[in-house]
Amino acid sequence: MVNRMQFYIDGAWVDPVVKKSTSVVNPATEEAMYEVALGSKADVDKAVAAAKRAFETFSLTSREERVALLEKIIAVYKSRMKEIGAAISDEMGAPLPMAEKMQAGAGLGHIMSTLDVLKNYQFEEPMGSAMIVREPIGVIGMITPWNWPLNQIACKVAPAIAAGCTMILKPSEFTPTSALIFAEILHEAGVPKGVFNLVNGLGPEVGAAMSEHPDIDMISFTGSTRAGIDVAQRAAPTVKRVSQELGGKSPNVILEDADLTKAVTGGVMHMFNNSGQSCNAPSRMIVPLSKMKEVAAIAKGVADKTKAGDPRGEGTTIGPVVNRIQWDKIQALINKGIEEGATLVAGGPGLPEGVNKGFYVRPTVFADVTKDMTIAREEIFGPVLVIMGAKDENEAVELANDTPYGLAGYVSAGSVDRARAVGRKIRAGNVNLQGVPNERTAPFGGYKQSGNGREWGKFGLEEYLEVKAIAGFNAA
Repeated sequence: MVNRMQFYIDGAWVDPVVKKSTSVVNPATEEAMYEVALGSKADVDKAVAAAKRAFETFSLTSREERVALLEKIIAVYKSRMKEIGAAISDEMGAPLPMAEKMQAGAGLGHIMSTLDVLKNYQFEEPMGSAMIVREPIGVIGMITPWNWPLNQIACKVAPAIAAGCTMILKPSEFTPTSALIFAEILHEAGVPKGVFNLVNGLGPEVGAAMSEHPDIDMISFTGSTRAGIDVAQRAAPTVKRVSQELGGKSPNVILEDADLTKAVTGGVMHMFNNSGQSCNAPSRMIVPLSKMKEVAAIAKGVADKTKAGDPRGEGTTIGPVVNRIQWDKIQALINKGIEEGATLVAGGPGLPEGVNKGFYVRPTVFADVTKDMTIAREEIFGPVLVIMGAKDENEAVELANDTPYGLAGYVSAGSVDRARAVGRKIRAGNVNLQGVPNERTAPFGGYKQSGNGREWGKFGLEEYLEVKAIAGFNAA
């Protein structure tokens, strides 16, 4: 049974130093489901001390020991997939089948991928007389968001364990239950005490204490660019490593020779997935100016078939957005798009038809959007697509790169060769060609204000490793 009023520190469930809590609200009903404890600097200090002690021994474990540990975690995780999916659905509104398969499944996938990397990774490499040794960086502070909770937790925790690091996790206060289940999974799998610690809390309190803590060697943060800047500033005086995956306003470039119906349909569906609450969502569709009307009609058809409704209801495509703050922000931006002269093709402000409660957003499409409009610049983080026109390929690339973000980009063209050529010109950490999804073994992360680290696969493991050169190691 998940205990939301305790933290997991040093291998045990413990009470907060100071009793303080907040309500966790179901976004589909707007009703409080339960309370979750909120931590303080004192709780962070306890967790860091435990992680620091554990690092002395866990950092010396063998590859074989860590392989066996990840295998056990995978086995236990599989037994609780349905429970994880149900928690995510209740707390952030994802439709239940999607929460079980994609949300919970993403977490499992990252642990399995990390296991494969660990089995074959070269931690030592000769270089002349020197031996290059990659060793665990130390104690890691992890701050994760609510939009893909287990995806983000697993793609930090699994490589940290694989590297031999110890850690403190602060999950989002909006989606605490799946993180607490994850802590139970690690406990049952036999993760040594102090290796993994969890403290729930708010960013300005627990997140700030972690970022500033002198005994935390690295912060791995996923969230908004605004919050990421604050984390980096707080971390700077202790010169700890800061790895960040931040916001996005990703371009989806559809060229004139692409299969228009396929590319537009796929792009709109991808944008609406998870109610638009994905940092790499293809939120700016850039199309030939001459085909704007045709593209808008296709997009409207997809939006009209996208049903925003009860996460546990039959036929629901997307659920609500996570909370009132997000709903209000999205509504303000939809109204801003209308005020600034974009063409509203589908959706619009207010609740969907027949809905009278819950943080539901109408699947919305704007056409004729220009680069100076607010909805073309700001990350909306809801099911709102903006369609922009370009007179040719060069202007499409220019529009694609005209953003402070650089997390992802998408290209559809009449041939893979042409898609490749355009994809190379997009300034983003991830570019998807012809509708092909991300490879879980390939690195994920951003350029510019979308971040500065990489997660997933081998690159994700290396974020948690220091590089040591031992000269003379191979001398005769």
